[in-house]
Amino acid sequence: MPKISIIGAGNVGASLAQCLAVKNIADIVLLDIVEGLPQGKALDLQESAPVLGFNSIISGTNDYKDTAKS
Repeated sequence: MPKISIIGAGNVGASLAQCLAVKNIADIVLLDIVEGLPQGKALDLQESAPVLGFNSIISGTNDYKDTAKS
């Protein structure tokens, strides 16, 4: 599956990640400079997968290298 990176894991970034995940068009990487924020948002969103019915993988990071090939 393709990968999309979202720079900024605040409310707007997390909302965009959820919209993209529900469409099942790509795996998603949330990137933010705040330690733990993108990882926590990604975990919250990934846990909604069974309810919302998507297969996209959502991950969070503080390192730009994790956005490679997106």
